[in-house]
Amino acid sequence: MSEICVIGSCSMDLVVTSERRPKAGETVLGTDFQTVPGGKGANQAVAASRLGANVYMVGKAGNDSYGKAIIENLKANGVNTDHMETVTHKKSGTAHIVLAEGDNSIVVVKGANDDISPDYAKSALAKLPGIDIVLIQQEIPEETVEEVCSYCRAQQIPVILNPAPARPLKQSTIEDAAYLTPNEHEASILFPDRTKEEALAGYPGKLFITEGKQGVRYSDGTAERLIPAFPAEAVDTTGAGDTFNAALAVALAEGRDIEQALLFANRAASLSVQHFGAQGGMPARKEVEELLS
Repeated sequence: MSEICVIGSCSMDLVVTSERRPKAGETVLGTDFQTVPGGKGANQAVAASRLGANVYMVGKAGNDSYGKAIIENLKANGVNTDHMETVTHKKSGTAHIVLAEGDNSIVVVKGANDDISPDYAKSALAKLPGIDIVLIQQEIPEETVEEVCSYCRAQQIPVILNPAPARPLKQSTIEDAAYLTPNEHEASILFPDRTKEEALAGYPGKLFITEGKQGVRYSDGTAERLIPAFPAEAVDTTGAGDTFNAALAVALAEGRDIEQALLFANRAASLSVQHFGAQGGMPARKEVEELLS
């Protein structure tokens, strides 16, 4: 069984469903509202656990009802929460999501997630020998992402850096990460002076640009390749990227080559969009394997 550590955000998602998004100053009527556990870190941890990995979550939550629900949900999904800390001076993070017009719009309030310091994250990692791969995202402080990537490179632990939400990265952090998984918008912010083709050619086998329904694009060192997405009737796309990253981590940790890992990740992501909620459709390992076979 692969050993994966996820360092990142844990939040409560407040999800509104509507036929369309309101324009500035406009009120529209929604059709549904739900609160469901989320946060990019927690989503990736849950997805990796369901796909068969032994997963450790490193993060923080508030000492409030949302925080209690977040931690209980991680435990219920088989995620180790020994390195989840409850804080009293900040509320749990929240994500305010509008599902409309076949896609989502999200506003994230970091809350306790903003307290995940470099020292806290590195201390947790030092207590977790034998980790095969680390997953990290950008809903936590920038310096934590930078120092974790540097620490892991020095310790020869591969890191998948999912650079979402989008913000510029230091060149040293780009070099320290073993893998980068931006979408097209995020890639344009990471590499503002390069075309997509130039960026991919510059980081063969490392940079994977996700293109939604099209699939994921990367360079194999000789040519650019597109691994196509699997068709799916989308109900809620909120957790698709997190499922992709988690599945990629699981596949790489198990020693699959890049093409097979990306196929596995695309298949898992296609299943995740067929149910409501970021975690609602995240598939079990058996579902993915059966459809791939």
